[in-house]
Amino acid sequence: MSKNTIFMYVLNTMADWEWGYITAELKTGRFFKKGIPAFTIKTVSLNKEPITTMGGLRIIPDLSIDEINNQDCALLLLPGGETWMDSQHALILKKAKDCLDSGIPVAAICGATMALASVGILDAYRHTSNDFAYLKKECPNYHGEENFQFQSAVTDGDLITASGIAPIELAYQVFKRLDVFSDETLDCWYQLHKVQDPQYFYKLMQSLG
Repeated sequence: MSKNTIFMYVLNTMADWEWGYITAELKTGRFFKKGIPAFTIKTVSLNKEPITTMGGLRIIPDLSIDEINNQDCALLLLPGGETWMDSQHALILKKAKDCLDSGIPVAAICGATMALASVGILDAYRHTSNDFAYLKKECPNYHGEENFQFQSAVTDGDLITASGIAPIELAYQVFKRLDVFSDETLDCWYQLHKVQDPQYFYKLMQSLG
């Protein structure tokens, strides 16, 4: 059975700008290779209580964490937020490890990378975060110094990490890992959003054949 659901963890103070590129493209599938179906996006939280994003959007989660179905999980997406170091997120961090152990990609950005570092998940993977010195200072259980990459976004196996100011780069890495765009389409998509030159829109359209 093809895995067709993106499970996105939602939390109070969630950073609004960090996940939109990913969800919009995976939900519509508008630039996918021919024959690849679009994904279903499901929001997940600890208890299904409404959450409020940093920008004031109110989201009612679809599922609780224990309702995540690994057999249908194509990606676990962990957006940033200001509360990631709170103990309330322990269950989703446990789920993230379970996903990685099961060969399911996990994408984390900004504060979510710090939470992964705090429980030792980053240690075994090449990774990045907002700032190396800050990561070491705030996460005493972090011992992944040799694997830290001074890059905006990094993929190592099934783990994708990014700085909070790199949502485009995170999306690029997610699309590449899921192999939903052709190489040409992916490059044009990235250049259009990063360089903001209209020529890449036309190249993007042409890449779809």
